[in-house]
Amino acid sequence: MPERTSGVLGVLYLLFNEGYAATVGTELLRHDLCAEAIRLARALADLMPDEPEAKALLALMLFHHSRRASRVTEAGDLVTLDDQDRSRWNQAEIAEGVGLFDAAARRGQRGPYLIQAAIARCHATAHIAADTKWALIADLYDSLAHLIPSPVIDLNRAVAVGMADGHAAGLRLVDNLAASGALAGYYLLAATRADLLRRLGQHAEAAASYREALDLAVNTAERRYLARRLTEAEQQR
Repeated sequence: MPERTSGVLGVLYLLFNEGYAATVGTELLRHDLCAEAIRLARALADLMPDEPEAKALLALMLFHHSRRASRVTEAGDLVTLDDQDRSRWNQAEIAEGVGLFDAAARRGQRGPYLIQAAIARCHATAHIAADTKWALIADLYDSLAHLIPSPVIDLNRAVAVGMADGHAAGLRLVDNLAASGALAGYYLLAATRADLLRRLGQHAEAAASYREALDLAVNTAERRYLARRLTEAEQQR
């Protein structure tokens, strides 16, 4: 089992992510996949009580899953983290996640799922959006990038830097990523750039990036969100 643990954890997280943000289809969430991934992760954590990454992965899933009731409207439209009704977050799942995270952290092994769970904990335990510890999140993404280098992790770090140090700082990092070509065709690169430009009041450039993201996105709920943002940006040019 120890030799196969990394692969099993990876498959479970892929299963959860497809339920948490479906890559295709009309709905953003697939609760059946999330529930099955959590069930299997819980079974794995019980089977391997001394494996901190198993506990960390389960904590990571629970932190994300705790927000499910607020992530889409009744019409199925995406609600961003800033605008979610945090009173609807599942506090029991957050509390369980905190307990699992603390138990995993006591083992003293800083694996990739533990770091990702630490990031998710920052979001899940912030009572309002303004309380989010963005500087800590940026540092955690930096640690994660050193452990498992990835341009997607670099993009997430750019978002955190933009929230901690100013949107212009985040935009510079995003532009560097775009210039590298490492995320060519990845709609979230264009969407992130658009959001930072919107926050900076550069609506014409934001509209161009929203249009690019819309051309690349596949999921219907995400496309509706990008289309709304595009319309708003075009109206403010």
